Amino acid sequence: MSSATDPKTAPTGEAIPEFLRGVDHFGPAWERYDIHGANAVIADGQQAIDDPDHPDAIYQTLLMADALRYLTLQVCGAKASGHPGGFASSADAYASLVMLGHTNIVTEVGHHAPGFYSAMFLDRSLEQMGIHTVEEMCARFRERHGLLGHLSGAIPGLLAPAGPLGQGQHFAMAGALLHSDKLFPFTLGDGGMGEPYVLSSMMHFHTAYPKSTNFLPVLVWNGYSQEHHSMVSRMSNEDMIAYWQGNGFEEVVLVDAKEFDDAGQDSAYADSTRFSFDQRLAFEGAVLRNMDRAAKSALGGTLTAFIIKQMKGAGVHTVGSKSHNLHPGDTLDTPHMIEGLKRRALQPAAWQLVRQNFERAGGGPAAKTVVTEFELDLAPLGSLPVKEFDLGDKQVPSTAMGALVAAVGKADPRFVVTNADGNEASAMANINQALKIRHPTPDDLYNQEPNGQVYEPLSEDACAGLAAGLALFGSRSLWLSYESFAINGWPIVQTVTQAMAELRHKTPSVVTMFTAGALEQGRNGWTHQRPEIENYFAAMMRNGNIFALFPCDANMIQVAYEWAVNSSNKGMILVASKSALPIRTTVEQSRKAIEHGATVLYQSEAGDKSTIVFAVTGDMVLLPVFEAKDRLEAQGHRVRIVCVANPRRLYRPTDVAWDTVSQPDNHFMHDDAFNALFDGDTLIGVSGGPSAMLEPVMLRTRAPKRDVFAWKRGETTASPAEIMAFNGITADTICARIDAMEGR
Repeated sequence: MSSATDPKTAPTGEAIPEFLRGVDHFGPAWERYDIHGANAVIADGQQAIDDPDHPDAIYQTLLMADALRYLTLQVCGAKASGHPGGFASSADAYASLVMLGHTNIVTEVGHHAPGFYSAMFLDRSLEQMGIHTVEEMCARFRERHGLLGHLSGAIPGLLAPAGPLGQGQHFAMAGALLHSDKLFPFTLGDGGMGEPYVLSSMMHFHTAYPKSTNFLPVLVWNGYSQEHHSMVSRMSNEDMIAYWQGNGFEEVVLVDAKEFDDAGQDSAYADSTRFSFDQRLAFEGAVLRNMDRAAKSALGGTLTAFIIKQMKGAGVHTVGSKSHNLHPGDTLDTPHMIEGLKRRALQPAAWQLVRQNFERAGGGPAAKTVVTEFELDLAPLGSLPVKEFDLGDKQVPSTAMGALVAAVGKADPRFVVTNADGNEASAMANINQALKIRHPTPDDLYNQEPNGQVYEPLSEDACAGLAAGLALFGSRSLWLSYESFAINGWPIVQTVTQAMAELRHKTPSVVTMFTAGALEQGRNGWTHQRPEIENYFAAMMRNGNIFALFPCDANMIQVAYEWAVNSSNKGMILVASKSALPIRTTVEQSRKAIEHGATVLYQSEAGDKSTIVFAVTGDMVLLPVFEAKDRLEAQGHRVRIVCVANPRRLYRPTDVAWDTVSQPDNHFMHDDAFNALFDGDTLIGVSGGPSAMLEPVMLRTRAPKRDVFAWKRGETTASPAEIMAFNGITADTICARIDAMEGR
């Protein structure tokens, strides 16, 4: 950077505060600065401005917006990388929220990261990371152990991660549900608005929780997406307002920069930084005043949206999609970058004024005040009512788990269960009966009531989003789904579990349970037979805080859920059937299986031929395995059947990034215990889903011969046995494969 020599004075002759070390360009004092910049408008001891119409408040909000633009551009330019344009067009709205004291701000736009980091720098939150100067912020931008390219749970003061579009509203709604006295604004790009379910998820939430209106979508309508015009760029203001109203928003507040343009700009999307100074102030005053109106409306019980319509890239190096991201040539010593920075450059005194307002807004630095910097008190659960079923009985695993879920909900009033396809369809009607589906229409037949704890939008994205958001914000939740549809909601769970791996405090794990595995969905055909998502889960187990659990019966699933709901900062995935299946373990045995990773379900007492070991993930798929066992024993083989209940425990410590995450778990099965379970002449891995969950077993086994039976593809069938046969998972094929492997 050109300022690495740390000049002690600006060209104006002013002393440069230490935090500005590294600023490349300072500008002259704004006109009327001596009138409107004499004192910070957020007074010492206050959390917000008193009057959004006051000229000093408007003036200093504009200063804050330009300070954010400047830092956003310089921090990106320091690496010739990153995304300045989108945040630049939202800077006036962001600054208005801060000046009004609303600092629990979320975004669904990961590309706004440098702007959010600039805000956290100015309010001193980044000092917790050892970032005290602009020079240090630029040095650590987009670097490991620094300010990664998109928002993360690791950054002090930022409430939630942002990467994939279409997720921010879930965090804002979770915050609103848990903190009714605070406003949770979230910025939304007009490109991201087109992602599935963004507005419809808010509409469903409002129907279910009509009193929780204290989240505020802030649409940054700038006319462009990443590489082209946004698909809503041709809509009129009236059409855009009607669109939001059609999705349930009762108050839609829109401020259009074009209405203030005195620079003769051709586009329908105006760059407010090109206006005359008086018109810049007029526009800023409109944003500040209307943001205050929108915030009060949302906090007052009205579903409200705020829309700022302004050209993408307003106030940085260029505009439109060309402003979206920097390229290798966009360095701080190139003319167009220098000119962009000089246009936004402030005098040192103005920077100091902006910092004072940031430090005081919302009661102090976000790292010390926003809700996700504190652990929520959790209702004690006590001992869950685990019911032990007798060995040999047939019981439905999902129903057994449902009884415990009901107990959690009774003990914890904040607990929410989400499900898109219906709990009854997963043999978990007992959850609905106990906790009730949240619905404005009371109906005993359907277990509906307005204050229920079961949230059922017909969208896996909305289900996963609220459940994951609640967990990240400190509250217990559970997402239930068919395994075949889980992929529609899984990306936000991945986002949140990665954030949980970085959090500096404890929070309840994201707990999910997927029923109706592929083997149960014969009549529905391949549309309901998509267990391939287990490969996704398996890959994530190496992250360090992801656990996929495969209880083999109704006893073990209760223990698995008990273990998951009492864990912290992890992603807990339970996969089980909704069909009545034999009880194969005691509760004590189940606890050891979940804790250690696996347990022996069956061991031959005699046999004069080779030892065959089965390593099995799943419950229904054990049926052909036990049938094969009978045939193999009749031939004189010794057989051991091992339930792989918690495959993460079976990895070697070096396979998993366990030591890189918050609340680390370094429990892995020792070699002696592993070998006692899986040593044999032939090892056969069997999975009702794909084979990836068996990877830790295959990596460590010493068996000289090994093979795997696993899912191949779906088909319409009349029974689980037929779909297993279609995939080659039968006693006949298993025994034939073993004969071939052993040369018979």
